[in-house]
Amino acid sequence: MKVILNKDVNHLGEEGDVKIVANGYARNYLFPRSLALPYTPEVVAIFEGRKAEIEARKAAKREAAKSDKEKLEALALSITVPASAGGKLYGAVSAQTVIDLLAKEGFEFERKRIEIPGNAIKQTGAYKVSVKLYENAVAEVHIEVKGQVDESKKEPERKPRAEKKVEEKPAESAEAPAEEKAEEAAN
Repeated sequence: MKVILNKDVNHLGEEGDVKIVANGYARNYLFPRSLALPYTPEVVAIFEGRKAEIEARKAAKREAAKSDKEKLEALALSITVPASAGGKLYGAVSAQTVIDLLAKEGFEFERKRIEIPGNAIKQTGAYKVSVKLYENAVAEVHIEVKGQVDESKKEPERKPRAEKKVEEKPAESAEAPAEEKAEEAAN
């Protein structure tokens, strides 16, 4: 079914785009939520009248994305998390953690727009995280993950084991149980 998008729809298109979608997707999802309208001559005429307005909004989004990209790439974030002495984190730095860091800097993004190499950071060090902006604009944010060694979780130093002294038992004690077993067997 051919539709015209009334609003931006993730993984489908932007406002004013003409798309061909499955009938059920259009009837059950797009139309009830006013995300799209059926492709008819009347609807095409309405969108032709709004074309300049739609293009102005798209241009504003592109400019905002370019501005955000410059700000994000100039930004260097740092986070301190509990870690072992070897640098392995107790837990992980996830996309939600990155969103919280960016929120402190005044940026608001959806979690699905954040791409972390390997889906989560599990070691201390410097990392680059990708943030998808508008259209093909992607910003690289530098994050420094520092480890905080918790003394209560620190492994105790291992001391070399002392050799155990083995006491030798008298030979008589070894023979005594054998004699007792023989007597029990006779009974």
